[in-house]
Amino acid sequence: MIEKLFKYRTDSISTQAFRYVLAGALAYAIDYSTLVMLTNIFKLHYLTSAAIAFMLGAAASYILNITWVFDGRIFKNKYLEASVFFAIVITGLFLNHYCILFFTETVKLHYMISKFISTIAVAGFNFSARKYVLFR
Repeated sequence: MIEKLFKYRTDSISTQAFRYVLAGALAYAIDYSTLVMLTNIFKLHYLTSAAIAFMLGAAASYILNITWVFDGRIFKNKYLEASVFFAIVITGLFLNHYCILFFTETVKLHYMISKFISTIAVAGFNFSARKYVLFR
């Protein structure tokens, strides 16, 4: 059972969802820690930090998605695949940006709480888009 969840390639949606959550947790750790570091240590504006951090997390996510999470790939051309992946990422980046902006500026939550809320929305969008558009 453990080997099925972690080692072998699979087209099982439940195994892929499990792996996606783990890969997402790692990508989120990169995203979140970079956001905190850039905002609190390097004193960048929280939205600038969020964009940079999101892209670093997305790069980690891409590597894990193509090597470990999803087995089936639609595109034989890796450049086309990466372009579609990052088009999904850019859409997620806008969703992330506007969620953080809304919850921080309008609802008046701390930017880190806004980031957490944004992550939930973006994760749902990303899994669906990647699973059904990119890695069928």
